[in-house]
Amino acid sequence: MSEQSAQPEYRIEDLAHHSGATVRTIRAYQDRGLLPRPERRGRSNVYGDAHLARLHQIADLLDRGYTLASIKELLEAWDTGRGLGGVLGLVAEVHGPWTDEEADRISRAELDARFGGTPDEEAIREAVELGVLERLPGREGEEYLVPSPQELAVAAELYAAGVPLAAITGHLRELRDQVEHIASRFLEFTTEHVFARYLEHRPPTDADATEAATMVRRLRPLAQQTVDAELARAMRLLATRHLQIHLSPEHLPVKDDQPRAVSLPAGTIRAVQSLVGAEGVEAFITAATEREVHKRTLDALASSHPTGDQPGQFA
Repeated sequence: MSEQSAQPEYRIEDLAHHSGATVRTIRAYQDRGLLPRPERRGRSNVYGDAHLARLHQIADLLDRGYTLASIKELLEAWDTGRGLGGVLGLVAEVHGPWTDEEADRISRAELDARFGGTPDEEAIREAVELGVLERLPGREGEEYLVPSPQELAVAAELYAAGVPLAAITGHLRELRDQVEHIASRFLEFTTEHVFARYLEHRPPTDADATEAATMVRRLRPLAQQTVDAELARAMRLLATRHLQIHLSPEHLPVKDDQPRAVSLPAGTIRAVQSLVGAEGVEAFITAATEREVHKRTLDALASSHPTGDQPGQFA
């Protein structure tokens, strides 16, 4: 950095150090038009604070999921004087928290205690993969970040109720797919009916982006409120129906490999007893039932083919 200039000046290595980008990345941004060319001073290229600020902007937008192509459009709009403040405000609003819940930390010892007391590395790996836990740099294996303490608390309650961890994670994966579908539909709906008018220009004007950010703040709670209300309605309806089925004597759950009790008329039982004796009633009824099932199966197969003297058919 030059001490003779009023404005800070950086060599490319210094710029990389202050921005967190690599020298190779900086040069790639220059080639793609994302970063202005440096000023040439003799045999050296000199960068300034504008370059450093631009690199921070690019890094921030990349972290928010934007592609380099879309970032270039935004930055070009900024460079042509269209303004970027409203757009960045909209980006920050959408990327901000969509819940009032605050992340927490949990030690590995506490985590093991809440889930049976026995360390389970596979369960930890899967929880990290699902985002239920996040590893903390320098605290590997000792402490984890918990983005949603409520979600972890639900898992702990289910485990305490006897649900295996594998079943909990499998259920979460299935639930996540369904919830992401709901979120996608809500976004399509609001984009079509609310946000389309703000997104006519690419990138949107500063005023449109600012107004859209305000609308995001207004509509943000609606998705969760709607899902909460509909989930409560569905749970009340289906839980009541589920309980009625399981409490009804006519609908007792029976496994396929278990015997089932079937009521037969007393006259039928007496007629069978007269043929085979009391001790042979069960075996006789079983054999007769199987014979009837086989007969009906053969009849069904025969009736599925046209009649006539065709090869391979019974006359």
